[in-house]
Amino acid sequence: MDILLANPRGFCAGVDRAIAIVEQALSRFGPPIYVRHEVVHNRFVVDDLQRKGAVFVEALDEIPDGATVIFSAHGVPRSVRVAAEARGLNVFDATCPLVTKVHVEIAKMHDQGREIVMIGHAGHPEVEGTMGQCDGGVYLVESVADVAALDVRDPSLLAYVTQTTLSVDDAAGIVAALKARFPDIVGPKKDDICYATQNRQDAVKFMSPRVDVVIVVGSPNSSNSNRLREVAANRGVPSYMVDNATELLPEWVEGRQRVGVSAGASAPELLVAQVIERLRALGAASVTELSGVVERTVFPMPKGLGAKPGE
Repeated sequence: MDILLANPRGFCAGVDRAIAIVEQALSRFGPPIYVRHEVVHNRFVVDDLQRKGAVFVEALDEIPDGATVIFSAHGVPRSVRVAAEARGLNVFDATCPLVTKVHVEIAKMHDQGREIVMIGHAGHPEVEGTMGQCDGGVYLVESVADVAALDVRDPSLLAYVTQTTLSVDDAAGIVAALKARFPDIVGPKKDDICYATQNRQDAVKFMSPRVDVVIVVGSPNSSNSNRLREVAANRGVPSYMVDNATELLPEWVEGRQRVGVSAGASAPELLVAQVIERLRALGAASVTELSGVVERTVFPMPKGLGAKPGE
């Protein structure tokens, strides 16, 4: 059995930055550091930061006055920012800059008097944060069927944005349906689906025809990890997602000649290495890293959390 590794895979610049913000805040201010929602959707990362002194909460009222709080990479509604400021909390924002870009877009569209269609998954914190940049006038659609059921005030004053971690193919289908039904609808100048989501999905598309089964490393609540598994499955390849190597079942790879491995943008490479070791124990003889896009994107740290002089 041979292992083929998708490239790129694993951590993106936004996840790297979010984790670094929590670790740097712990170093500067000492524990506890409060984090609103899981800073990224990965169990291993969250457990590791908890051991270091991070306290993950879902609401600001769980945080003592004057404490330091970090907003997760997924972003927060405007109301949360206002409440944090009113409470005098020491805030560091780990929102991915590519999510912030969508926040700016939707606020501009709203200021132009447009109603907005948000393409995304109900209940996902990024969707709640983005829709929460406006006081109403935003519709959530998850499918082409939802587009058919939309009832808007003025079809000539309509815009759309998308969650950054969607399936590229699914989002394109929904955008096409929106444009067919509402010819005057306007979208962002640049696609909202982030470079890392696009690159990882493209890498799985490239890998899928070369393997007999695909294993994606990622936590169940990770949108981009779930989309990677779906990309492979939609190409007719048996596909499974595991949070860690212990979840990989021998029967998934029994009799397979080539196993493809990828990882969501919030999954650390250490977990990929452990999956590879598990596959070696199940008979894998070689590991080949496929060619792919080289990512050089780096996002700056927030003011107040850069390196100290001499570091």
